[in-house]
Amino acid sequence: MELLIGRVIKSHGIKGEVSVDVTTDSPEQRYYPGAVLNGKQGGKQVEFTIKTVRAHKGRLLLTFDEVKDRTAADSLRGVQFFAEPIEEEDDEGFYDHELEGLKVVLEGASIGEVTGITHGTQQSLLEIKLDNGKEALIPFVEEIVPEIDLEEGTCTITPPEGLLEL
Repeated sequence: MELLIGRVIKSHGIKGEVSVDVTTDSPEQRYYPGAVLNGKQGGKQVEFTIKTVRAHKGRLLLTFDEVKDRTAADSLRGVQFFAEPIEEEDDEGFYDHELEGLKVVLEGASIGEVTGITHGTQQSLLEIKLDNGKEALIPFVEEIVPEIDLEEGTCTITPPEGLLEL
């Protein structure tokens, strides 16, 4: 499964630079001179080799070997870049697609399913569709979500009293 790792927002300057909104937590492993980015634009597959990278106002400014001027850079607006997940042995994190669809378990009983993840500035929230038809947001912190078992397809929760009753 390929993950979205960034999107071209606009051109920058007159020398063919583009501003990229990065959507990966490992930009240094994805965006470096010589890296080849695979993208999609309007259903068409595109490929670019990074020439230069620099940070600018929370985004990356990139130049590509294949893009020579601002006109060519302007035509890249909206290109989305995709890549395979980076698998690390000691990584204890989860990708959103791994969490979606997990059964939510409370005190040994299944009470619903994870339907999505909302990422906030301080913490992420699990979006839960409860078996009773209600929806809930559960803070994705170890005290409330002590166990994720991808092999079993379960997410064990220990919510404080009243959290599921809103």
